[in-house]
Amino acid sequence: MKIAVTGSVATDYMMSFPGKIADSIVVDSLEKISLSFLVNNLEVRRGGTGANISFGMGVLGGSPVLIAAVGEDFTDYNSWLTRHGVDTSELYVSQTQLTARFTVTTDESHNQIASFYPGAMSEARNIELGPIFKSKNGFDLVLIAPDDPEAMLRHTEECRQHKIPFAADISQTLASLDGESIRNLLVGAKYSFLNEYEMALAMQKTGWSKRDFLDNVEICITTLGSKGAQIESHSFATITVGVAKERSKIDPTGIGDAFRAGFLSAIGWGLELKVCAEVGSMVATYCLETQGGQEYRFTREQFLERFAESYSDTSTQLVAKGLSIS
Repeated sequence: MKIAVTGSVATDYMMSFPGKIADSIVVDSLEKISLSFLVNNLEVRRGGTGANISFGMGVLGGSPVLIAAVGEDFTDYNSWLTRHGVDTSELYVSQTQLTARFTVTTDESHNQIASFYPGAMSEARNIELGPIFKSKNGFDLVLIAPDDPEAMLRHTEECRQHKIPFAADISQTLASLDGESIRNLLVGAKYSFLNEYEMALAMQKTGWSKRDFLDNVEICITTLGSKGAQIESHSFATITVGVAKERSKIDPTGIGDAFRAGFLSAIGWGLELKVCAEVGSMVATYCLETQGGQEYRFTREQFLERFAESYSDTSTQLVAKGLSIS
């Protein structure tokens, strides 16, 4: 099954300040604020929703095509993704802007000061999917993940025009979208991915009831945090899946992207929806146990062994076939 992933690509700069940001703020001088902090730690992480999801699919043995806008500074990141099975041949490279960057300083009380530079991501709206569909002889599914909002709307419309099934992942962009834009990103989707809060917000902004939602999206996947995930459709009874057993909790960054990577990989293997959500939960757990959205590691055998600790023998046998483990 040929799957394309559209979405953001970014580099995250995470710094730790061994004090309290509040101690450096003079309330009476906020209109002239000028602060600098001596930090004691810097972590540079690869991120962006499109890249995170593609990475996870690649680690599971897939070859997703990543469609995104990056800068000319992307060479090292590109090598990382290709080493992990991601097809980056259709990236749009900006001639004027750097790859998106997120910079955050976190103090000892977990307060943060952050900045996001969209950079090349703002040029994703210039990407035309039609020629890519032609050069790749079409796709079985296109995931439209958080990105430049205009790009997401354009990609969605092109999928409709070319009759390519698409999955809508509007999660992180919900706050900046109005009801009409959200409806345009969802209508006709094969799948939608949201967490529980995002689902409530999407319904509020669109004015849709749950029935309206399912009238417009064929299959709705809602992640429920520690309660797992549920899959809803007019075509079948609601499916509920529990989370995979964890060994530690290190960092929740990227676990939603990891879930999507596992779910879509299993869709590509032709597995039933319940097992797809179980695979997604297992990848999300691996991500939770590491620092960052692209730092988890496992062999196919290790993944299957962990999977069997949480899910049924029948599911494990199906996943073994998907992973090509005899």
